Amino acid sequence: MPHNARADFSALPHAADLAASTPHDELFARILDPVSRPDPYPLYAALRRRPVSRQADGTWVVSGYDEIAALLHDPRLSSDMANAGQTTVRDADKSLILRDPPSHDHLRSAVMAQFTPAVVESLRAQVRALTDRLIDAIGSRTRFDLVEEIAYPLPVSVICTLLGVPPEDETRFHGWADTLARSLDLDPTMTQEEAAAVDRAFTELHAYLKELITRRAERPGNDLISALLGDGSHTDPLRGDELVITTRLLLIAGHETTVNLITNGMLTLLRRPGILARFRAEPELVIPMVEELVRYEPSVQFRYRAALADIEIGGTTIPRGSSVVLLLAAGSRDPKHFTEPERFVPDRIPNEHFGFGGGIHYCIGAPLARMEAQIVLPELVRRLRAPRLTADPPPYRPTAALRGPKHLLLEIDGIRP
Repeated sequence: MPHNARADFSALPHAADLAASTPHDELFARILDPVSRPDPYPLYAALRRRPVSRQADGTWVVSGYDEIAALLHDPRLSSDMANAGQTTVRDADKSLILRDPPSHDHLRSAVMAQFTPAVVESLRAQVRALTDRLIDAIGSRTRFDLVEEIAYPLPVSVICTLLGVPPEDETRFHGWADTLARSLDLDPTMTQEEAAAVDRAFTELHAYLKELITRRAERPGNDLISALLGDGSHTDPLRGDELVITTRLLLIAGHETTVNLITNGMLTLLRRPGILARFRAEPELVIPMVEELVRYEPSVQFRYRAALADIEIGGTTIPRGSSVVLLLAAGSRDPKHFTEPERFVPDRIPNEHFGFGGGIHYCIGAPLARMEAQIVLPELVRRLRAPRLTADPPPYRPTAALRGPKHLLLEIDGIRP
C-alpha cells in the first residue's frame, strides 16, 4: 500500500450503503457480524437516527451522546445482566464491572486504595525502557507485526509487573485473554465450541490466579496482589474468590484495551500521513492526540446493561427487564455533541468522550492506558523510518465490544536510534 494511501472501505459489505439498506431493528446484529469489524461507524450513524431503539431480538440500543451520558449515571440501569435474564456468568464469578452497588463499591474501593497515581507513575520508567527494547528488537528487518511485537507484549509486561506475575508466565495470558474477550459480546451466534473454549480459558486462568494469590499470601511482595491481600494500609482487604476475580479483571482489562489503543492509534496515524508528520514535528501534541484516538477509535465500543425499571429516555420507554446496549463509540461520534465528529482532529479540545466509559464504572486503568500510549506512540512515530501498512483494512479480531486489529503488519525503511 503506498505511503500516502487512505483506507478504502468502498468494496466492503459493511460500508455506508449496507447501513442505509439495513432495517433499523437489525443494525446491531450487523455490528456483531465480524464482516463489519473494519468499519462499523456507518452502522452507528444509522442507529443515531433513533438514539434509543429496540432491535429485532428485543435488545434496546442507545447510541446518542446525551442519552448515554444520562444512563451511565442512572441507578435504574444495572451492570448485572442476570437482571435481563442473562446467566452467562455465575454470581460468585462476576467482576466489579458486572456488579452493582454495594458489591461493586466494595471491590472498586479496594482496588482504588492501592492502584494510586503514584503506583502508575512508578511504572513510567519501565514503560520507556520496554518501549526502547521492543523497537530495538526489530533490528534490520523491514517488516514486522506491530500487534505481536510491540502493542501486545508491552502492556502485558507492565500489568504482570504491577500484579506480581512472574515474567515467564506472561505468554500464557495471550490465549486466555483472546478467548475470554470473545465472551464480551453476548453474541447468540457463538458456537458450542467457542463457548466451551471460553469456559476452559476461564477455568485455567482462575486456577492459575488462585495458586499465585496463595503464594503471595505466604510470601508477600511489592505488588498489587500483595497489597490487595492487606498490608495494614487498607482496612477491608480482599479475600478468596473476590481477589481472584478482581485480579482476573485487572489482568485482562489491564492489557487488552491498551493493545487496541496502541494498534488503533498507529493505524489511524498511518492512514493520515499529514497528521503523522505533524506529530513527528510536534511531539507535544501527544496528550490531546491520545484523547482524540480514544474518542475516534475506542478499544471498548459498547457495554451491556439491564433495566431495573421502566426508563423513559430519548422520547421512548425502555421496559423493565430489558437488555440495553450503551453504544459508547456511537455516542463519541454524535454530531449533536462534537463538531465534525467523523474527522480525526489531533488537538481537539474539549473532548468529552466515552472512550473510558463513565459513571461508577469509569475505567480504573485509564491513567495507565493513557501513560502507556503517550510514551509508545511518539517513539514509534519518531523511530520508524517511512512506516507504511501492508494491507488496509487489516484483519480484525472477531470481538465487536472490544475492537482492534488482530495483526498490523508494517513495512519500514529501518529504525532510528
